[in-house]
Amino acid sequence: MARAVFALAAIAGLTLVLLPFQILAVRLKLSARRLIPVLYHRAACRILGVRVREIGARVTATPLLIVANHVSWLDICVFTSLAPVVFVAKREVGAWPVFGLLARLQRTVFVDRERRHKTGDVNAEIAARLAEGDPVVLFGEGTSSDGNRVLAFRSALLGAARDAVAAAGSDGRVTIQPAAIAYTRLQGLPLGRQHRPRVAWYGAMSLGPHLLGVAGRGAIDAVVTWGEPIAFAADGDRKMLARRLEAEVRRMAAGILRNPPQGGRRSG
Repeated sequence: MARAVFALAAIAGLTLVLLPFQILAVRLKLSARRLIPVLYHRAACRILGVRVREIGARVTATPLLIVANHVSWLDICVFTSLAPVVFVAKREVGAWPVFGLLARLQRTVFVDRERRHKTGDVNAEIAARLAEGDPVVLFGEGTSSDGNRVLAFRSALLGAARDAVAAAGSDGRVTIQPAAIAYTRLQGLPLGRQHRPRVAWYGAMSLGPHLLGVAGRGAIDAVVTWGEPIAFAADGDRKMLARRLEAEVRRMAAGILRNPPQGGRRSG
Protein backbone atom coordinates (compact mmCIF):
# COMPACT_ATOMS: atom_id res chain seq x y z
CA MET A 1 0.00 0.00 0.00
CA ALA A 2 2.86 2.39 0.79
CA ARG A 3 4.30 1.85 -2.69
CA ALA A 4 0.88 2.43 -4.27
CA VAL A 5 0.35 5.70 -2.38
CA PHE A 6 3.83 6.93 -3.29
CA ALA A 7 3.39 6.04 -6.98
CA LEU A 8 -0.05 7.63 -7.28
CA ALA A 9 1.12 10.75 -5.41
CA ALA A 10 4.04 11.06 -7.82
CA ILE A 11 1.72 10.74 -10.83
CA ALA A 12 -0.67 13.29 -9.31
CA GLY A 13 2.21 15.74 -8.87
CA LEU A 14 3.36 15.13 -12.45
CA THR A 15 -0.19 15.73 -13.66
CA LEU A 16 -0.48 19.04 -11.82
CA VAL A 17 2.83 20.23 -13.27
CA LEU A 18 2.12 19.33 -16.91
CA LEU A 19 -1.64 19.97 -16.99
CA PRO A 20 -1.48 23.78 -17.53
CA PHE A 21 1.06 23.37 -20.34
CA GLN A 22 -1.08 20.79 -22.13
CA ILE A 23 -4.23 22.91 -21.76
CA LEU A 24 -2.39 25.84 -23.32
CA ALA A 25 -0.85 23.70 -26.07
CA VAL A 26 -4.23 22.24 -27.04
CA ARG A 27 -6.00 25.60 -27.06
CA LEU A 28 -3.28 27.23 -29.17
CA LYS A 29 -2.75 24.11 -31.31
CA LEU A 30 0.95 24.04 -30.52
CA SER A 31 3.09 21.08 -31.55
CA ALA A 32 3.74 20.48 -27.84
CA ARG A 33 0.19 19.08 -27.56
CA ARG A 34 1.60 15.88 -29.06
CA LEU A 35 4.89 15.81 -27.14
CA ILE A 36 3.57 16.44 -23.63
CA PRO A 37 1.35 13.30 -23.47
CA VAL A 38 4.28 11.17 -24.65
CA LEU A 39 6.54 12.53 -21.91
CA TYR A 40 3.74 12.23 -19.35
CA HIS A 41 2.98 8.58 -20.10
CA ARG A 42 6.65 7.62 -20.27
CA ALA A 43 7.10 9.08 -16.80
CA ALA A 44 3.90 7.39 -15.59
CA CYS A 45 5.14 4.02 -16.87
CA ARG A 46 8.44 4.53 -15.09
CA ILE A 47 6.72 5.48 -11.83
CA LEU A 48 4.35 2.49 -12.03
CA GLY A 49 7.22 0.19 -12.93
CA VAL A 50 5.86 -0.69 -16.37
CA ARG A 51 8.67 -1.79 -18.71
CA VAL A 52 7.67 -1.55 -22.37
CA ARG A 53 9.25 -3.64 -25.11
CA GLU A 54 8.58 -3.29 -28.84
CA ILE A 55 8.74 -5.99 -31.47
CA GLY A 56 8.78 -4.59 -34.99
CA ALA A 57 8.23 -0.91 -35.67
CA ARG A 58 5.38 1.55 -36.07
CA VAL A 59 5.22 2.88 -39.60
CA THR A 60 5.76 6.58 -40.17
CA ALA A 61 3.36 6.95 -43.10
CA THR A 62 0.36 9.22 -42.62
CA PRO A 63 -2.60 9.12 -42.36
CA LEU A 64 -2.11 6.19 -39.95
CA LEU A 65 -4.79 4.21 -38.13
CA ILE A 66 -3.51 1.70 -35.55
CA VAL A 67 -5.91 -1.14 -34.75
CA ALA A 68 -5.08 -3.07 -31.58
CA ASN A 69 -6.49 -5.40 -28.95
CA HIS A 70 -7.43 -3.95 -25.57
CA VAL A 71 -6.43 -5.41 -22.20
CA SER A 72 -6.27 -2.67 -19.57
CA TRP A 73 -6.34 1.05 -18.87
CA LEU A 74 -2.55 0.61 -18.88
CA ASP A 75 -2.75 0.22 -22.67
CA ILE A 76 -3.20 4.00 -22.90
CA CYS A 77 0.05 4.61 -21.03
CA VAL A 78 1.94 1.99 -23.01
CA PHE A 79 0.90 3.11 -26.49
CA THR A 80 1.31 6.81 -25.73
CA SER A 81 4.76 6.21 -24.28
CA LEU A 82 5.75 4.91 -27.72
CA ALA A 83 4.15 7.49 -30.02
CA PRO A 84 2.11 10.72 -30.01
CA VAL A 85 -1.17 8.89 -30.59
CA VAL A 86 -4.79 9.83 -30.03
CA PHE A 87 -7.50 7.31 -29.17
CA VAL A 88 -11.06 6.44 -30.08
CA ALA A 89 -12.99 5.68 -26.87
CA LYS A 90 -16.54 5.20 -25.69
CA ARG A 91 -18.39 8.33 -24.63
CA GLU A 92 -18.54 7.29 -20.95
CA VAL A 93 -14.77 7.70 -20.61
CA GLY A 94 -15.12 11.44 -21.16
CA ALA A 95 -17.28 11.70 -18.02
CA TRP A 96 -14.84 9.92 -15.71
CA PRO A 97 -13.27 12.10 -13.01
CA VAL A 98 -9.67 13.06 -13.82
CA PHE A 99 -9.29 10.38 -16.51
CA GLY A 100 -11.96 12.03 -18.64
CA LEU A 101 -10.11 15.33 -18.50
CA LEU A 102 -6.82 13.66 -19.41
CA ALA A 103 -8.51 11.87 -22.31
CA ARG A 104 -9.94 15.12 -23.65
CA LEU A 105 -6.56 16.84 -23.36
CA GLN A 106 -5.06 14.01 -25.40
CA ARG A 107 -7.73 14.86 -27.99
CA THR A 108 -9.52 11.53 -27.72
CA VAL A 109 -12.45 10.99 -30.09
CA PHE A 110 -15.50 9.84 -28.12
CA VAL A 111 -18.04 7.47 -29.65
CA ASP A 112 -21.65 7.34 -28.46
CA ARG A 113 -22.80 3.91 -29.62
CA GLU A 114 -26.41 4.59 -28.63
CA ARG A 115 -26.72 7.68 -30.82
CA ARG A 116 -26.06 6.42 -34.33
CA HIS A 117 -27.10 9.74 -35.84
CA LYS A 118 -23.90 11.21 -34.37
CA THR A 119 -21.71 8.87 -36.44
CA GLY A 120 -21.02 11.60 -39.00
CA ASP A 121 -19.65 13.91 -36.31
CA VAL A 122 -17.40 11.16 -34.92
CA ASN A 123 -16.12 10.32 -38.39
CA ALA A 124 -15.34 13.97 -38.99
CA GLU A 125 -13.28 14.09 -35.78
CA ILE A 126 -11.36 10.95 -36.72
CA ALA A 127 -10.76 12.39 -40.18
CA ALA A 128 -9.48 15.64 -38.68
CA ARG A 129 -6.97 13.79 -36.49
CA LEU A 130 -5.78 11.69 -39.42
CA ALA A 131 -5.49 14.70 -41.71
CA GLU A 132 -3.41 16.55 -39.08
CA GLY A 133 -0.94 13.65 -39.06
CA ASP A 134 -1.93 12.18 -35.68
CA PRO A 135 -1.71 8.38 -35.47
CA VAL A 136 -5.16 7.25 -34.30
CA VAL A 137 -5.48 4.15 -32.11
CA LEU A 138 -8.70 2.16 -32.42
CA PHE A 139 -9.31 -0.83 -30.15
CA GLY A 140 -10.91 -3.27 -32.56
CA GLU A 141 -12.72 -5.32 -29.91
CA GLY A 142 -14.64 -2.30 -28.69
CA THR A 143 -13.97 -3.36 -25.09
CA SER A 144 -11.17 -4.83 -22.96
CA SER A 145 -10.48 -8.53 -22.37
CA ASP A 146 -8.86 -10.65 -19.65
CA GLY A 147 -5.54 -10.50 -21.48
CA ASN A 148 -5.53 -14.22 -22.27
CA ARG A 149 -7.31 -13.91 -25.60
CA VAL A 150 -8.33 -11.48 -28.32
CA LEU A 151 -12.07 -10.94 -28.70
CA ALA A 152 -13.85 -10.61 -32.03
CA PHE A 153 -13.28 -7.28 -33.78
CA ARG A 154 -16.31 -5.12 -34.44
CA SER A 155 -16.56 -4.31 -38.11
CA ALA A 156 -18.91 -1.40 -37.30
CA LEU A 157 -16.01 0.45 -35.66
CA LEU A 158 -13.95 -0.03 -38.80
CA GLY A 159 -16.92 1.17 -40.81
CA ALA A 160 -16.65 4.51 -39.03
CA ALA A 161 -12.94 4.52 -39.77
CA ARG A 162 -13.66 3.77 -43.44
CA ASP A 163 -15.98 6.75 -43.66
CA ALA A 164 -13.35 8.90 -42.00
CA VAL A 165 -10.76 7.79 -44.55
CA ALA A 166 -12.83 9.26 -47.34
CA ALA A 167 -12.66 12.67 -45.69
CA ALA A 168 -9.05 12.48 -44.56
CA GLY A 169 -7.45 13.23 -47.90
CA SER A 170 -4.41 11.34 -49.21
CA ASP A 171 -6.42 10.18 -52.25
CA GLY A 172 -8.96 8.52 -49.99
CA ARG A 173 -6.43 6.03 -48.61
CA VAL A 174 -5.01 5.46 -45.18
CA THR A 175 -2.36 3.14 -43.77
CA ILE A 176 -3.77 0.73 -41.19
CA GLN A 177 -1.30 -1.06 -38.93
CA PRO A 178 -2.31 -3.92 -36.64
CA ALA A 179 -0.72 -3.95 -33.19
CA ALA A 180 -0.89 -6.49 -30.37
CA ILE A 181 -0.32 -5.68 -26.72
CA ALA A 182 0.29 -8.25 -24.00
CA TYR A 183 1.50 -8.21 -20.41
CA THR A 184 4.01 -10.99 -19.88
CA ARG A 185 5.72 -10.66 -16.49
CA LEU A 186 4.96 -9.37 -13.03
CA GLN A 187 7.90 -8.68 -10.72
CA GLY A 188 10.12 -10.68 -13.06
CA LEU A 189 7.95 -13.82 -13.00
CA PRO A 190 5.93 -15.09 -15.98
CA LEU A 191 2.36 -13.82 -15.86
CA GLY A 192 0.20 -16.89 -16.53
CA ARG A 193 -3.49 -17.17 -17.37
CA GLN A 194 -4.57 -17.28 -13.75
CA HIS A 195 -2.73 -14.13 -12.70
CA ARG A 196 -2.99 -12.02 -15.84
CA PRO A 197 -6.20 -10.32 -14.58
CA ARG A 198 -4.00 -8.62 -11.98
CA VAL A 199 -2.99 -6.37 -14.86
CA ALA A 200 -5.97 -6.78 -17.20
CA TRP A 201 -8.94 -4.53 -16.43
CA TYR A 202 -12.22 -5.75 -17.87
CA GLY A 203 -15.84 -6.61 -17.18
CA ALA A 204 -17.25 -5.22 -13.93
CA MET A 205 -13.87 -4.56 -12.27
CA SER A 206 -13.76 -1.35 -10.23
CA LEU A 207 -11.10 1.06 -11.45
CA GLY A 208 -9.95 2.33 -8.04
CA PRO A 209 -8.93 -0.99 -6.45
CA HIS A 210 -7.37 -2.16 -9.71
CA LEU A 211 -5.36 1.05 -10.00
CA LEU A 212 -4.11 0.64 -6.43
CA GLY A 213 -3.18 -2.98 -7.10
CA VAL A 214 -1.15 -2.14 -10.21
CA ALA A 215 0.55 0.82 -8.52
CA GLY A 216 1.38 -1.31 -5.47
CA ARG A 217 2.89 -4.25 -7.33
CA GLY A 218 4.97 -2.57 -10.05
CA ALA A 219 7.55 -4.34 -12.24
CA ILE A 220 5.12 -5.14 -15.06
CA ASP A 221 6.50 -6.14 -18.47
CA ALA A 222 4.42 -5.06 -21.46
CA VAL A 223 5.15 -6.10 -25.05
CA VAL A 224 3.79 -4.34 -28.15
CA THR A 225 4.16 -6.10 -31.49
CA TRP A 226 3.69 -4.06 -34.65
CA GLY A 227 2.28 -5.91 -37.65
CA GLU A 228 2.59 -5.34 -41.37
CA PRO A 229 0.78 -2.20 -42.55
CA ILE A 230 -2.24 -2.41 -44.83
CA ALA A 231 -3.19 0.22 -47.42
CA PHE A 232 -6.94 0.77 -47.12
CA ALA A 233 -9.22 2.76 -49.38
CA ALA A 234 -12.58 4.33 -48.58
CA ASP A 235 -14.34 1.78 -50.78
CA GLY A 236 -12.68 -1.19 -49.03
CA ASP A 237 -14.65 -4.03 -47.47
CA ARG A 238 -14.77 -3.27 -43.73
CA LYS A 239 -15.91 -6.78 -42.73
CA MET A 240 -13.07 -8.40 -44.62
CA LEU A 241 -10.66 -5.87 -43.14
CA ALA A 242 -11.96 -6.56 -39.62
CA ARG A 243 -11.42 -10.31 -40.05
CA ARG A 244 -7.92 -9.78 -41.44
CA LEU A 245 -6.90 -7.43 -38.63
CA GLU A 246 -8.45 -9.65 -35.96
CA ALA A 247 -6.57 -12.71 -37.26
CA GLU A 248 -3.25 -10.85 -37.36
CA VAL A 249 -3.62 -9.27 -33.90
CA ARG A 250 -4.71 -12.61 -32.44
CA ARG A 251 -1.71 -14.34 -34.02
CA MET A 252 0.74 -11.75 -32.68
CA ALA A 253 -0.79 -11.68 -29.19
CA ALA A 254 -0.80 -15.47 -28.94
CA GLY A 255 2.84 -15.56 -30.02
CA ILE A 256 3.81 -13.14 -27.27
CA LEU A 257 1.90 -15.06 -24.59
CA ARG A 258 3.25 -18.46 -25.64
CA ASN A 259 6.82 -17.30 -25.90
CA PRO A 260 7.48 -13.95 -24.16
CA PRO A 261 10.31 -12.30 -26.11
CA GLN A 262 13.73 -11.64 -24.65
CA GLY A 263 14.73 -9.42 -27.59
CA GLY A 264 13.20 -6.35 -29.13
CA ARG A 265 13.64 -2.71 -28.28
CA ARG A 266 13.14 -1.59 -24.69
CA SER A 267 11.32 1.75 -24.49
CA GLY A 268 11.92 4.40 -21.85
